[in-house]
Amino acid sequence: MENTIEVKGMRKVFGQNAAIKHVSFNVKRGEIFGLLGPSGSGKTTTIKILTGELGQTTGDVKVLGIDSNRFGTADFKARIGILSDNSSLYERLTVYDNLKLFCRLYNAPLAHIDDMLREVNLEDERSKTVSKLSKGMKQRVLLAKALMHKPDLVFLDEPTSALDPGNAAQIHRGLQKLNEAGTTIFITTHNMEEATVLCDRVAFLHNGELQELDSPNVLRYKYSTHAFHVETFAGDKLVIENERGNADQIRDLIASGQVKTMHTDNPTLGQIFLKVTGKELV
Repeated sequence: MENTIEVKGMRKVFGQNAAIKHVSFNVKRGEIFGLLGPSGSGKTTTIKILTGELGQTTGDVKVLGIDSNRFGTADFKARIGILSDNSSLYERLTVYDNLKLFCRLYNAPLAHIDDMLREVNLEDERSKTVSKLSKGMKQRVLLAKALMHKPDLVFLDEPTSALDPGNAAQIHRGLQKLNEAGTTIFITTHNMEEATVLCDRVAFLHNGELQELDSPNVLRYKYSTHAFHVETFAGDKLVIENERGNADQIRDLIASGQVKTMHTDNPTLGQIFLKVTGKELV
């Protein structure tokens, strides 16, 4: 599969501090790729390099087949969408007028505005001045802005951080729909459930270095002990090792109708990250 992003030996140094240390990875065309890590791990710096806001100190970076020395071109900017900590809105304009202005800048049809307002659940707020919106509403307008021109690749830095579960779920559905239409999505998040649901693959970044990179299911299986956790109707909680010699015990529990719940101990992505790095994803 063709790569949308290719990073080889990327390094970024600020003074004496190496924020990114010889990182290499690819993002396949059409996938949702998650970059996970605690605050200060280098996630935002990585996005800024990939979008041309910062230049790497060393290493090769290519996005959409374009070398990093050409990230400032209008062609490159027109093909990507960005939601980051630097994204902003015109506070004195309405939601609709903000998006209308952005459509004109990118020569996007005005009809896209209604589609995006529906996707981010802001149809009823179209005439409201941005300064009167809640933080979560502003975040949804910024997301609509990033997607307005139907980019080939979109970078989303903590896109649902200020949203309640209902609106976050709606944003997830919209992103999955966008991805199904062919858009590649690069996302950073602290929400491990979000990463598990959305991402085809995730990379763990810690102290500027990649610790793991694979699909959520593969990582969860890799770090599982594969033991069975059984709760009986009598209230007993059993941990049974996944070994051939324990097959009769499991069979007898099921045959006697004692099993209330049973599952293997596949860890969450947050638990895996803690095990790999010793740090919480906060």
